[in-house]
Amino acid sequence: LTSSVKFRLAVIQLHVTSVKAENLSRARKLVKEAAGKGSQLVLLPECFNSPYGTSFFSQYAERIPGESTQMLSETAKENKVYLVGGSIPEEDGGKLYNSCTVFGPDGELILKHRKIHLFDIDIPGKIRFQESETLSPGSSLSTFQTPFCKVGVGICYDMRFAELAQLYSRRGCELLVYPGAFNMTTGPAHWELLQRGRALDNQVYVATASPARDETSSYVAWGHSTVVNPWGEVVSKAGPEEAVIYADVDLQYLADIRQQIPVTAQRRDDLYAIRSPPT
Repeated sequence: LTSSVKFRLAVIQLHVTSVKAENLSRARKLVKEAAGKGSQLVLLPECFNSPYGTSFFSQYAERIPGESTQMLSETAKENKVYLVGGSIPEEDGGKLYNSCTVFGPDGELILKHRKIHLFDIDIPGKIRFQESETLSPGSSLSTFQTPFCKVGVGICYDMRFAELAQLYSRRGCELLVYPGAFNMTTGPAHWELLQRGRALDNQVYVATASPARDETSSYVAWGHSTVVNPWGEVVSKAGPEEAVIYADVDLQYLADIRQQIPVTAQRRDDLYAIRSPPT
């Protein structure tokens, strides 16, 4: 594997409906469009095959492998891309998970990340949402290797936990991807801020994929899928509607940033450290 210094990333902000077959076929079409424009790694949104909500998870849940992951596998292979399949509700052993699968250009499953931090929030008068009513949390860190760079995966609420991003960065990740669906309260307040923070702290690229905004759904996603560079700048950003956004990930630029501001070398490991659990 020869590593190229630059590669093209596409983020698909999909309009998700209540018809699973329609969601899958539109996702497939947009991945093909992204690949046609030279994308080598493509990212889909959280819960891309079903509406987002505790009442929908069990109704739309699948085993892995299953219908949705079969489509992802075929699409990755047809278009010869690394495909980060957003997330889907997964059923396994009587439990439900919010799971992200990643497929390689050969159509093989590389990774399955189950959302580690469940979204249980209660902001009086604004929003109450309890994923733990129906979902179980995952319990593993998830990174995968591409010919371009190593990639770390989190889902939505996982992005709020700086420690996860730090561990990924320590493990050599240069890109972090977070399929996510922030809402109309947390979206405008924190969505971009968190991404820029994660990117800046760890000197990595950060990409997020949200479903497109649908004012008629029970959970209204903020949209605004984004790519941020290691300097903390937004390099690409969608509006609220369905869109495909592109960014060229420049690993030489990333290396330069890390050299100019050498936070990694200047960390005080004698005073503090992020430990990962023994494997």
